[in-house]
Amino acid sequence: MMINDARVKDINWAQQLKEAPIHLNTQIQPHGVLIVLQEPDLKILQVSSNVYTHFGIAESDLLQGTLFDLLDPFQVEQIQTGLQAENLDYLNPTKIWVRKKGDDYAVFDAIFHRSEEGFLLLELEPTFAHENIPFLSFYHLARTSINRLESTTNLHDFCQIIVQEVRKITGFDRVMLYKFDHDGHGSVIGEEKLSHLESYLGLHYPESDIPKPARKLFASNWIRLIPNTHAEPVGVVPAQNPITESAVNLTNSILRSASPCHIEYLHNMGVGASLTISLIKDGQLWGLIACHHQTPKYVSYELRKACEFLGRVIFSEISAREESEDYDYRMQLAHIQSQLVEYMSQAENFVDGLVQHQPNLLDLTGARGAAVYFAGRYTLIGDTPKEEDLNYLVQWLQNNVEEEIFYTNSLPQHYADAEKYKNVASGLLAIPISKRNYVLWFRPEVIQTVNWGGDPNNAFELSQAEGNLRLRPRKSFELWKQTVRLTSLPWQLVEVKAALELRKAIVNIVLRQADELAQLAHDLELSNAELKKFAYVASHDLQEPLNQVANYVQLLEMRYRNALDEDASEFINYAVEGVSLMQTLIDDVLAYSKVDMQAAEFQFTDVNTALERALTHLRQRIAETKATITYEDLPTVMADSTQLMQLFQNLVGNAIKFHSEQPPKIHITTTRLEDEWLFSVYDNGIGIDPKFSERIFVIFQRLHTRDEYPGTGMGLAICKKIIECHRGRIWVESKLGEGATFYFTLPVGGRERERRGRKVQNNIFGRGQ
Repeated sequence: MMINDARVKDINWAQQLKEAPIHLNTQIQPHGVLIVLQEPDLKILQVSSNVYTHFGIAESDLLQGTLFDLLDPFQVEQIQTGLQAENLDYLNPTKIWVRKKGDDYAVFDAIFHRSEEGFLLLELEPTFAHENIPFLSFYHLARTSINRLESTTNLHDFCQIIVQEVRKITGFDRVMLYKFDHDGHGSVIGEEKLSHLESYLGLHYPESDIPKPARKLFASNWIRLIPNTHAEPVGVVPAQNPITESAVNLTNSILRSASPCHIEYLHNMGVGASLTISLIKDGQLWGLIACHHQTPKYVSYELRKACEFLGRVIFSEISAREESEDYDYRMQLAHIQSQLVEYMSQAENFVDGLVQHQPNLLDLTGARGAAVYFAGRYTLIGDTPKEEDLNYLVQWLQNNVEEEIFYTNSLPQHYADAEKYKNVASGLLAIPISKRNYVLWFRPEVIQTVNWGGDPNNAFELSQAEGNLRLRPRKSFELWKQTVRLTSLPWQLVEVKAALELRKAIVNIVLRQADELAQLAHDLELSNAELKKFAYVASHDLQEPLNQVANYVQLLEMRYRNALDEDASEFINYAVEGVSLMQTLIDDVLAYSKVDMQAAEFQFTDVNTALERALTHLRQRIAETKATITYEDLPTVMADSTQLMQLFQNLVGNAIKFHSEQPPKIHITTTRLEDEWLFSVYDNGIGIDPKFSERIFVIFQRLHTRDEYPGTGMGLAICKKIIECHRGRIWVESKLGEGATFYFTLPVGGRERERRGRKVQNNIFGRGQ
């Protein structure tokens, strides 16, 4: 959907206005009085500008005075005693008598609380009764409601009971129970009203109706009264606190004036007075009890507290009922989780334990598809995006999500590329099991129809008056139907918690397996060290008896040559050849065992130099076969120069040995990858059947008899070990009769030089001609 520049600008301005710090509002509602005091002497720092209306005393007569100037000493001393308690709830409300001008007194409900800056805020509301509501009234109020709750088991009926009881107590025209959704929007799940009023039950309302700053205030101040939405607010004098030189924080103020946008919102709904009670669950704002009246209506502080108490009692029952409805499902998921943990513990690879049994990974969250990304590979189950799409998704998660879990029922809203696989992954639940490894669950798109109270796409408008932008709420709350796409069924909280518990189990299993692998690696290292020592000693000690065999056999031939027949001479030749082959095998085994002994001595090595040394050793074979060897200018790498020379000697030597009827042609190239060099050694020889492409790197493995091609079958095994010792890879690509190309990689270890062509031709090698 295209949005023009003006609309984008409007949205940005609206966002800023919606997130304005409304708790720093310096105005209060005119039905009460605000006094800002400094403890401990209770010095008056600020007062609301309506003190004359309520007390008949000018603001200037109170400022810089103390509370003793307004109340008699007995009341002040009682207040000071109450202020020594840490919790001021025991002090609120307090009935106080305020001296008015002359000999008159006015009775007020006094509510004390402390601001974040440490000032004492005293809020005074006119009282309608000189006695507080007794405890028994609270008890009977709660007892009647609880009796009704005990007679029902339906959650919907619970919601209706709470709004019916609150309306019965307060007498408001309409009382609604409003619940916030996981996405910040909300819906009316309970309503009790006058019969002629339009019903809002079942309607959804956009997040912008109650923006984040307002929700934060509702979470801090659990009860909120606006007795007259048409009353003009009054300011605080002076507007800036004389000590902090800034506006006083009215977050917990019961008299704080509502924002102009909210007041206009209420007017558009035909509301003359409102009372709001916050419902908190697990420290979060779960919902609101919203009471609306068509005309101004005052509710005393005691009655408001009674409504709050009743709301919390009944809401605790709703919370318990919600949890009991989730209990069976939670127990089912707990059983599935325990089985998955058992499967993972028994499997060699924990991923197999998640996907190869019943129940499996899908059952833990009610997903339609899942993917486990571990050690650079995907294991998929059910309906999932393609691996290519998963690669980009995992990369997005790594760059944008830092939490230990991420879940959404509308992935395309967060990650636009997900729209192309909405049919399998409109919903995503993801847990990282390490920095680069993830478990992902997917849910498909479910198209829904949502009933809104007004068009959510036009929830506000911007107007300009006297050069200032102002956010104005919508005027229509009529039913507006929306077809919602690109969303899945939402993830339930119990499913999210089950995924988190599985994450802990996987991490523990991976760590345990890592410890086991570390111990195994240590044991293998000790075993390898012993084997290397044995191979070196055995190879060295075998040389002497072999030399004796060769010497004595040759001595027999020299001394008794004339006495031996042709068969005897042939047998002696066989013995000498066998000894020679045995010596070659011993030399190769010794070379193989010594490959990784100098791994700690890697240094910057010019590959050109290592290759030229190898070609020097092969000079005679190059001349005999008239081989042509060409190579580019090669880089500098971190390596052992002797092993690198041996690597090239074996690879080039094999290319010469297994040549076709044509003279050997060998070409060596290199390519710079992201963090390694890729080398290739091409030849035009007899080629290799692809089915043997891995076998040829195994020690003592040969594809030809010694009569066809001499050798021990150790050369390529040594090459493989050299490359692995250098943290690289080696492989071959070939077909019979079409030559072969051996590839290997080495980590980047030096700067790339200017490339120059080099060439070795016939029996001459050196710089290119």
